[in-house]
Amino acid sequence: MTRDGTVWWITGLSGSGKSTVGRLVRDGLAARGRPALLLDGDVLRGVLGETASHGRDDRRRLASIYSRLSREVASQGIDAVCASISMFHSVRAWNREHITRYLEIYLRVPLPELEARDPSGLYARARAGEPMMVVGLDEAFEEPMRPDLVIDHVGIDPVEAAARILALAPA
Repeated sequence: MTRDGTVWWITGLSGSGKSTVGRLVRDGLAARGRPALLLDGDVLRGVLGETASHGRDDRRRLASIYSRLSREVASQGIDAVCASISMFHSVRAWNREHITRYLEIYLRVPLPELEARDPSGLYARARAGEPMMVVGLDEAFEEPMRPDLVIDHVGIDPVEAAARILALAPA
């Protein structure tokens, strides 16, 4: 019988480093001989052919899909590294209740730092008045209440952040 994989739920605002750290975690798991799959929220949106808005209801629906997909991947003995804003308490609570091996990691970055990083120009466009629905700026972010790990991801190399996450690996 195959053991369930672990769901590594990496959350944080846009620009917090979720995708970069998620890739490093996936690679670290693979280097340890653990099959792992990266499920990046932005990539999944495209894979699903999702053209829905970035409104709260659509975001909640997509986060629920990511949760169920992560659980299915883990049920097949593969570690699922899900890098997603996942801005809702209800989604993370569902994960805790329905995913046997679930680890929640919050990459916390202050808004001024996110705006300084702004790799896609998202924050700048929102500040310029474009209707962007940016989580943490004009859309509420329900900060994780009890993550397994919080990383203040400022001044920390992504490799170090990934190492901290991988230290949580269950046997």
